[in-house]
Amino acid sequence: MADIETYDIVVFGGGKAGKTLAMDQAKAGKRVAMVERGLIGGSCINIACIPTKALVRSAQVAATVARASEFGVHTGEVRIDMRQVASRTAGVVAGMVEYHQHAFEASGLHLILGWGRFVEPRVIEVATREGVRRVTGERIYLNLGTKAAIPAIPGLRAASPMTHVEALLLDVLPSTLLVIGGGYIGMEMAQAFAHLGSKVVVIEGGPHLAAREDDDVAEAIQDLFIADGIELALNARVAMVTGRSGDRVTVAMEDGRSFTGSHVLVAAGREPMTRDIGLHIAGVAVNARGFIAVDPYLQTSAPGIWAMGEVAGSPMFTHVALDDYRVAKSGIVGGSRSTTDRLIPYSVFIDPEFARVGMSEQEAKQRGISYRLAKLPMDMIPRARTLSERKGFMKALVAADSDRILGFGMLGAQAGEVMAVVQMAMLGQLPFTALRDGILAHPTLAEGLNMLFAGIGPRSSSR
Repeated sequence: MADIETYDIVVFGGGKAGKTLAMDQAKAGKRVAMVERGLIGGSCINIACIPTKALVRSAQVAATVARASEFGVHTGEVRIDMRQVASRTAGVVAGMVEYHQHAFEASGLHLILGWGRFVEPRVIEVATREGVRRVTGERIYLNLGTKAAIPAIPGLRAASPMTHVEALLLDVLPSTLLVIGGGYIGMEMAQAFAHLGSKVVVIEGGPHLAAREDDDVAEAIQDLFIADGIELALNARVAMVTGRSGDRVTVAMEDGRSFTGSHVLVAAGREPMTRDIGLHIAGVAVNARGFIAVDPYLQTSAPGIWAMGEVAGSPMFTHVALDDYRVAKSGIVGGSRSTTDRLIPYSVFIDPEFARVGMSEQEAKQRGISYRLAKLPMDMIPRARTLSERKGFMKALVAADSDRILGFGMLGAQAGEVMAVVQMAMLGQLPFTALRDGILAHPTLAEGLNMLFAGIGPRSSSR
C-alpha cells in the first residue's frame, strides 16, 4: 500500500476555482497538491468556454462574410473547411493548456495527474501512470466540476449522441443537426452550426428557448433563430431516439412529431462529478441532485473539507468559480467573504449576444418587488446603425420607490461589454440617474445607456 503524502492543502480537481487557489497558496509558501484527471487548466479551457467560443467565432466570421455585400464588399463563394475550424479551435486550446502548465510549474504546486477517490475520511487515492499515490491535507478543497447530462430517453445513449465536447471535435459539417435542449449551450451550438452551413433543428421541451429569461427576450431570440433558418420544435417532449449520430438518427416526440438528421447533440443540463469517488467515506453530504452541500463559506458537512465551483451548486459560470476561489482564500486568511448576495452577470454568445445582470422582470414579479421599466431598441443607437447591428434591445429595471438599479438585460452586439458598465454602477450603488446623465462617448454602444435610462419614469409611475 502506498505511503500517505501529507500537504498543507489538497485541491481535488483543477477547474478555475481549484487551480487558482492551488497556485495562489503554493506561491504563498504552502505545500500544495492538486489532483487532476488530465484536463490541464480545467474544463473551461479544454472542453467548454474557450473552445466553444472559438467555434462560435468561426461561425460569426462565416455569417459576416455571408452578408458582406451589405457593406459594399463582394466576395466569391464561401466555403467552410471544418477541419480547419476544428484545427483552429484545438490550437487555441493547446496554447492555453501550455500556458497553464508553465504557470503550475512556476507556482511550485505539486500536480498529480490521475483520477482519485476517497479511501479514508481524509485520504484521496489517485491512480496515476506511475502508480497509486495517496494524499491528505490539513485543508481539502473539492473542485470536481460537472459533465453533460444524458437524459434517460429510450434509445438516446445507444444513438451515441454528441455533447458540446464531441461537437467541438467535428471535422465534418453535419448536414442536419438535431439539438436536444434550448438552453444557453444548446442555443450557442445550434446557431454556430447553422452559420457554418448545417440545417439545424432545436428540440425544446418547454414553451420557449432560454427558459430562465423574460418572454420578450425569448421571443426575440427565437425570431433571430428563425431568421437564421433554424427550425424550432417547442413543447416537444422526446419519446424515443433511433439510429446513430454521425450516420442517420431520428428523434421522435410524444405528440407524434419526428425529426431526422445526420447528427444529434444533447444540451439538456449538467450533472455533478460526484459519483463513485467515496464522498460518503469522507463524510461529505450531497443533495438530491448529487451536488455537494455547502454553507455560504463553501464548507461541506465534513470538517476541514470545502467545495467550490459547479459541484458545490454555484452558478455554472467560470467567473463565479473565480469568486468561489476568493471566498475560499478569505477563509484561509481569516476573512469573512461569503457567497451571500453575489451580483452575478452572464453572457450568452449567440449572435447578437445576450447578457444580463441582476433581476429580470420575471424574477421581480416572483419576489413581489415593484419596479419601473425602460426598454430601448438597438435600432435607436447610432453606433448600432453604423455597424449594421440593429437587432435586439436593452432593458432596465429600477426600483419603484428608489433610484436603485435592479437589473439590466441586453440582446445586441457587444452586450457583455455594455452590461459590465451597468454592473459597475450597481456594485457602486449608483442611482440610475448616473447612467442617464453621465457623459458617455459618442458614437458607442454604451451611449445607448443614456437613452435607455432616460426612459425610466418618475417614482409615482411604478408598476
